[in-house]
Amino acid sequence: MKVKKTLQSELCLDVYKARDVGIKSFVLFPKIPDALKSPTGDEAYNDNSLVPRAIRLLKDKFPDIVIYSDVALDPYNSDGHDGIVREDGLIMNDETVHQLCKQAVSQARAGADVVSPSDMMDGCVAAIRSALDAEGFQDVSIMSYTAKYASAFYGPFREALDSNPRFGDKKTYQMDPTNYREALVETHTDVAEGADILLVKPALPYLDVIRLLRENSALPIAAYQASGIT
Repeated sequence: MKVKKTLQSELCLDVYKARDVGIKSFVLFPKIPDALKSPTGDEAYNDNSLVPRAIRLLKDKFPDIVIYSDVALDPYNSDGHDGIVREDGLIMNDETVHQLCKQAVSQARAGADVVSPSDMMDGCVAAIRSALDAEGFQDVSIMSYTAKYASAFYGPFREALDSNPRFGDKKTYQMDPTNYREALVETHTDVAEGADILLVKPALPYLDVIRLLRENSALPIAAYQASGIT
């Protein structure tokens, strides 16, 4: 209990310091103990897991802040992938989306203002929008990882969260860096499915893609820089 209180105090202190210099929006990413991970990532939609508890804590202490939450299974998946993995190694898209919808609703229930699907599963944005609306969370926005490229820049982040894939890689569902036009397809799809913000990751190597999204959508464009530096 003492450790938990210390972590809560550190989190609140960090947010307090950030607010003091004018930062009022925060994104939460969890590091989940191995004992709570499973092949289907069920801990992702536990209302008493780390992220919902952190959201409730911060909203209680700082009701004026905006909280973005990450929607993906990799922190909760014992295989380290963003989706549920079949025995032959195939990522199961629809089964994963079902879990992600429950995760998004759990985060919205805790008080998240914006849910951010980073999983790159087909149809995820539309399914999450439908799930949120069905539970009365019409005002919760969706920031979609519209163009999330397979990249070595993610290495330090994955090490920090212990979310590296246990086998294979994420190239079957993250985007091919050489396919510039795919970003345009994803942009049109996410807009049609109900996204409120479009995000490009990593940001700096893909300034041309950020520009492409801006020229082809009136939605806000977000840029997530990942440096690859430990």
